[in-house]
Amino acid sequence: MITVIANLKGGSGKSTVAFNLAVWLERNGRRVVGYDLDPQCTFSDLGMLRKEIGNKPDLNIQSVRAVLGEQLVAHRDCEVLVDVGAANMAAMKEAMTSADRILVPVPPSQADVWATQRFLHIVGPDMEAVSMNGRHRTMAFVNRADTNKSIRETHETEEALRMLPGIDEVMPHRLKMRTGFRRSLSEGLAVFEMWPRSKAADEFRALAAALYPDVTGQLN
Repeated sequence: MITVIANLKGGSGKSTVAFNLAVWLERNGRRVVGYDLDPQCTFSDLGMLRKEIGNKPDLNIQSVRAVLGEQLVAHRDCEVLVDVGAANMAAMKEAMTSADRILVPVPPSQADVWATQRFLHIVGPDMEAVSMNGRHRTMAFVNRADTNKSIRETHETEEALRMLPGIDEVMPHRLKMRTGFRRSLSEGLAVFEMWPRSKAADEFRALAAALYPDVTGQLN
């Protein structure tokens, strides 16, 4: 399956999600091919850091400026993860034409909802073209949600996302703003590797299992 992780705004946590998903899938016996199409190259940098430190399993993450649809389709026997931002809009649109689904992490703020709406408008024609082939699904979820339950922004963001045309599903699986995600990355580790019993690890495993239900029940 080809999953494109995309957002118009920087700081949404795309690379963190892509990296943790890649490790989770590999640890569950899936072959993963990653494409880092973001000029910041965070996804591929994390893969290189992981290799330098000696953390296993290794990740196959290719840092490229552009990717042809044929390249993505050639890896359909693997789980393909594509991390791409608005700084490379041409590559983003190209990747979407071959995607099985688009995963959109959205921080809880009105500004991020507006940015998501703008993102859907910009790439809309490309996404609609793929949708007509019956292969495409756009999924959004709240990333970096507030840990304080009394703050309503997370819930309000989910409600706003449900109203946006172009989103097929708003996932109820939130990733909260936890230092564990940031600190584990500095060690080249996924959050569930560094702190397997943490709340951050539990939240991520729930999201990953929802995205890959056929992997549920294996080592995660």
